[in-house]
Amino acid sequence: MSKQDGSSRQVTTGPVDDSATPILHVDMDAFFVSVELLSRPELRGKPVLVGGTAGRGVVAAASYEARRYGVNSAMPMSVALQRCPNAIVLRGDYPSYSRYSKRVMEIFGQITPLVEPLSIDEAFLDVSGARRLHGTPAEIAWTIRERVQAETGLTCSIGVAATKYVAKVASGRAKPDGMLVVPADETVAFLHPLPVSALWGVGRVTEESLLRLGLRTVGDVAATPPDALERAVGPSLAARLTHLARGEDPRTVHTSRVEKSIGHEQTFGHDLVDPVEIRRELLQLSGNVAVRLRKAGLVARTVSLKLRYGDFRTLTRSRTLGEPTDVARRIYDEATEALGGLIGDGQRVRLIGVRAENLRESGSGAMLWDPDEEWRDAERTIDQVSAKFGRGALRPASLVQRERGRQRDVRPASDGDRDGRSIAERTGTSRDDGDGDTPFDPTAAGWGW
Repeated sequence: MSKQDGSSRQVTTGPVDDSATPILHVDMDAFFVSVELLSRPELRGKPVLVGGTAGRGVVAAASYEARRYGVNSAMPMSVALQRCPNAIVLRGDYPSYSRYSKRVMEIFGQITPLVEPLSIDEAFLDVSGARRLHGTPAEIAWTIRERVQAETGLTCSIGVAATKYVAKVASGRAKPDGMLVVPADETVAFLHPLPVSALWGVGRVTEESLLRLGLRTVGDVAATPPDALERAVGPSLAARLTHLARGEDPRTVHTSRVEKSIGHEQTFGHDLVDPVEIRRELLQLSGNVAVRLRKAGLVARTVSLKLRYGDFRTLTRSRTLGEPTDVARRIYDEATEALGGLIGDGQRVRLIGVRAENLRESGSGAMLWDPDEEWRDAERTIDQVSAKFGRGALRPASLVQRERGRQRDVRPASDGDRDGRSIAERTGTSRDDGDGDTPFDPTAAGWGW
């Protein structure tokens, strides 16, 4: 039995048929803020933000009290503070978040070996084989919530369903600090009244396309003829949305994650106009991506460029390579080609991103020829020097000039953000799935891919 309160929150409060619902989606509640409040209990009940205030800092996480003012993750901190002037801004502490995340994931692993972490604060679990030891899926969900709170002081919300997609939707409906079971035979009834934005993969642009067709709910999408949906969003997305709207999701819980892409991006303290300066930043980002590819033993077949202008227009361009690469110079050359006529004529650039996609293991296929052999040897030598003397010990001359220019234009940073960016901008990748926390990647350079 489930109940819905005055908001959209929906939780299970009594007996329910969970016999065919082995998938759990566990999502920590306002994780970054909640970890901070463990050492700052006097801030409980107050609007708290984690992020940076200097320059173009962004919100990495917001307490539920702050969200009542319309504040959410990925929002510019300046906008958040306009909406919630009395918000308390904390710098953020990744090592602490990482420690708590590790402990929470250990709890999951003690329940079932089938754990698929999605980020630092959420995971899918398949409890099919854990029933004999730990009880029904609903009982297991209760056990997890009790253990997480008792052993860490944190709360989490859990969705229990027959599929990953429905479990994730359910955990979002149960927030904060709740549990919602969606019986398998009630999946369609649960999904169809929800707004189209509840469909996995529906962002702002796709939502607008669906609304123009008069499709406002998941049920509307399920009832739409395939050809009409294809004209609105394309055949691939139309097929996926149709399956999800019917509650169909064949994906299983995978215990090992294969990286699908590696990217870095940079939001600047002031808009860039000079093409030389823009390409210099592109070189730095390409180098960061290449280093991570080599560390992971991967090569990329596709290079994608992301460009955000001062008016927030955002463009992406991709180029597919003849041979996969892990060489910064090749990535930079392809990204520069993609840049093409996107800059100049006074165009002001707010953000640049470079991403390597279509990844595969290095050496997994014999190349007919290696166009980057000399550059690859040089960059591997740089890797060795960096490992011995630290990053930045050896780098392109243009990047040394870039650093000197930055030293001449040092801006005072607040909240301990040395470079004027928020902790999310320096270390994260964006996500806003309803809870508002943003997963951290300590090797990433940017925010919002």
